[in-house]
Amino acid sequence: MYLEKINGPEDIKKIPVENLQILADEVREAVINRISKIGGHKGPNLGIVELTLAMHYVFNSPEDKIVFDVSHQCYPHKILTGRREQFHTNRKFKGIKPFPSPEESEYDAFICGHASNSISAALGMDIGSREESQGRNVVAIIGDGAMTGGLAFEGLNNTSMTKNNLLIVL
Repeated sequence: MYLEKINGPEDIKKIPVENLQILADEVREAVINRISKIGGHKGPNLGIVELTLAMHYVFNSPEDKIVFDVSHQCYPHKILTGRREQFHTNRKFKGIKPFPSPEESEYDAFICGHASNSISAALGMDIGSREESQGRNVVAIIGDGAMTGGLAFEGLNNTSMTKNNLLIVL
């Protein structure tokens, strides 16, 4: 009903808030359909659908930056940022990447893996934005597993000691 009309975050904002759950269900179905064919991380991607919709509904990406920490939580993001039609090529030779990549999309702020670096990367983006008077918002999305990495704690320490406008979502 809605997903086929979504080519980017600007299209999400055209949907009334009370109907976003319908879009969330459609995104979930798209993720399940793809993962059932290729394998992959189902739980994290299904669990982040509403959060991804909320981030794109509230913030203005790609100007505002959304930094994922774990690549296997980005499938809803990919589907909602112009890669729905190519999503079937995910994890295939010459297909879209299974992780965010700025080379692939302007909506991907940072390449991620399992390095616990979203907070540090997002803090750097926020500081750069402020120093260049860009006024953009920056969000770090980090999963509970990534919080076990030392770099996540270093990022939190630096964030607590640096003036910033960073939103960290666990």
